[in-house]
Amino acid sequence: MKNIFIIGSKGIPAKYGGFETFVDKLTEGQQNKEIKYHVACLSNENSEFTYNNARCFNVKVLNMGSAKAVIYDILALRQCISYIEENNITDAIIYILACRIGPFIGSYKHQLAKLGVQLFVNPDGHEWKRGKWSKAIRQYWKISENYMVKYADLLICDSKNIEKYIKQDYKQYNPKTTFIAYGADTEKSKLTDDDSNLVEWYKEKNIEKKGYYLVVGRFVPENNYETMITEFMKSNTKKDFILITNVEENKFYDKLKEKTNFDKDKRIKFVGTVYNQELLKKIRENAYGYFHGHEVGGTNPSLLEALATTDLNILLDVGFNKEVGMEGALYFNKEDRNLANLIEKLDNIDEEYIKTLGAKAKERIEKEYTWKYIIDKYEDVLVNNIGTKDTTPLRVVSDKKKEEKVKVGA
Repeated sequence: MKNIFIIGSKGIPAKYGGFETFVDKLTEGQQNKEIKYHVACLSNENSEFTYNNARCFNVKVLNMGSAKAVIYDILALRQCISYIEENNITDAIIYILACRIGPFIGSYKHQLAKLGVQLFVNPDGHEWKRGKWSKAIRQYWKISENYMVKYADLLICDSKNIEKYIKQDYKQYNPKTTFIAYGADTEKSKLTDDDSNLVEWYKEKNIEKKGYYLVVGRFVPENNYETMITEFMKSNTKKDFILITNVEENKFYDKLKEKTNFDKDKRIKFVGTVYNQELLKKIRENAYGYFHGHEVGGTNPSLLEALATTDLNILLDVGFNKEVGMEGALYFNKEDRNLANLIEKLDNIDEEYIKTLGAKAKERIEKEYTWKYIIDKYEDVLVNNIGTKDTTPLRVVSDKKKEEKVKVGA
């Protein structure tokens, strides 16, 4: 039995973001019965439960501000090591999502090596570039990433561009990497156009089917909301710009409103969040077009969801987005009027052209990004340990005079 310990998500059942959904889907869609998953879950108590046939262990963490996530990962790692020791597990992998605990990982890596446990890491995206962090925190992220790359037996990158960056920027460590993307739900919404939930939502927001461009995601600077909003305001389109995002107590929202006066443009509508996933999927399907301005990170879940559901996708022209969208999307840059001019052209574009783009986008998702495809690739890596370093377990041999370390079987 292959024991896989997953650290770094807030846990399952998924209630939050990308990592949580990934772990939920990975365990739910498990095919290989030789894998036993152990999933760390952020909690206010220490306990265990079973979900998707995975052993889920709660990790109690006090609220300590920005340090909470770091402490959570460390405590979860300690619990994993204790469980492995107590149960004499000899074939295990600890898979850490994101690079939060790099400055501390060295000493734990030594413990893992003695136990014969491999350390896999998902480096996520360029977290150290995110505008929401202070300079000091961004510096910490970069240092932490360095150590996580150094000590990882394998780095699983969800973007080819991230994998390329890891290999180039950390070539001194000769990092072992593999590429496995994020997955997407490819099923159409179960809701019809006359569903009461959809009709009432459209009525409340004063929105019409195919009468809006859409964006869904966190309202943060690196997702280029300023560019999308200002360019939309420059265009003469009669359609609305619908933003599904949480902006409560958001300083960036207040600054951008003061800078652009978008609140005076009736076409721009912040409509809050939508937690009903079937409703959200239908809103995507019925959008005239979808904007995606993410500039930092790897394969973005909201982009995959858009390509799987919306026919016309307009993406920021960066490597992370182009490797996913390819010929199934159109691209804009941050030059003055570039997006505004594109919007005006798209308002009068041939409907068949939009359908062709949509078909290419959906074909792209079906070929490379279905959850079944992603889960199959993960199980192959987790079971076969491809491309990893030698982690032959160490045995400590002791007598009264000396203590030496030798490889088991040597």
